[in-house]
Amino acid sequence: MAQQQEHRTATVEQGRFCLARCTCGWRGPARRARSLARTDADGHAREHEAAGR
Repeated sequence: MAQQQEHRTATVEQGRFCLARCTCGWRGPARRARSLARTDADGHAREHEAAGR
């Protein structure tokens, strides 16, 4: 059985903005609030976790 790629997310600062990125290549929208970028990253990881079940 093939193993699914693990989605590891992180937030990245770009000037006045913060965005979420994932090891799969996904990028979230640029946000002014770090908390919103973290929420985007958590949502992405949960979405793929649910799809793998």
